Amino acid sequence: MSDLETFTLLPLAIDPQSKAITAPAGSSRALAAELDALNALHRSLRTLDAPHVVPPPPVPVNPKRSANLAKLRESGNLEYRKQKYAEAIKFYTLGLQMAMTRPAWEPSQLVREEVHQLYSNRAQAHMHLQNWPEAAADAEASVEAKRQGNAKAWFRRGRCLVEMGRLEEARDWVGKGLEVEGEEKELMELLKEVEAKIAQAKAAEA
Repeated sequence: MSDLETFTLLPLAIDPQSKAITAPAGSSRALAAELDALNALHRSLRTLDAPHVVPPPPVPVNPKRSANLAKLRESGNLEYRKQKYAEAIKFYTLGLQMAMTRPAWEPSQLVREEVHQLYSNRAQAHMHLQNWPEAAADAEASVEAKRQGNAKAWFRRGRCLVEMGRLEEARDWVGKGLEVEGEEKELMELLKEVEAKIAQAKAAEA
């Protein structure tokens, strides 16, 4: 039987005040994510001056949010230059939260451009604190937002994988980065380093 022919009754609840829809405890993560997205869209629609009017076209973009995002990113960069990496991470995180809650009708490309920079910057700050898993996740998220023209994020995740001893995965990742970015110097040097480490490991096992 096809999934399209199956009906599953879900015990959802709606808050009488906020109108937010919730699922019972123990529900799947996929359902929770779908409800979070639906509730976020509902909150965005309620912020319109005329809530029963069709949302505006993709432009113009709210200039205040863009200015605040730029300010948060610059504040994070300032703390980073002061080597206050934990503080920098806080600013980048606030920027990401603001970017990811843009109204759904604003250009998705704008959001991708904002978040790829913030994720990449936060990855670098995590690397200085040797938070390799966190940095690797942020760098990957940056690449997902912008695959081409984002060599720093490709490199940063590759470096994190090396530091975690995941050499085979690092080689595959850096190889994909070179396919996208071309003969980028840092990525090429990192690939040579990874291949040398893999060769050493195999020699030690022999």
